[in-house]
Amino acid sequence: MKTAISIPDPLFQAAELLAQEQGISRSELYSTAIRDYVAQHKNQKVTEALNVIYSVEKNSLDSNLDTLQTQSTSKEEW
Repeated sequence: MKTAISIPDPLFQAAELLAQEQGISRSELYSTAIRDYVAQHKNQKVTEALNVIYSVEKNSLDSNLDTLQTQSTSKEEW
């Protein structure tokens, strides 16, 4: 699909240079950049919802169990 967008001249020039350096077309550069941006933000709403839940939820883990788990994992080599 073709589309027209407006971007600042310095950004356009930087994109042109990068495309040339990478040996790819301008369209491929823009498609890759948009695909990466979309993928990066794909789960943003899920993360925001989880952050809200965890910010108000109390830790329901028994304190003794929490201590035991912490002690057991600190001995493991990663």
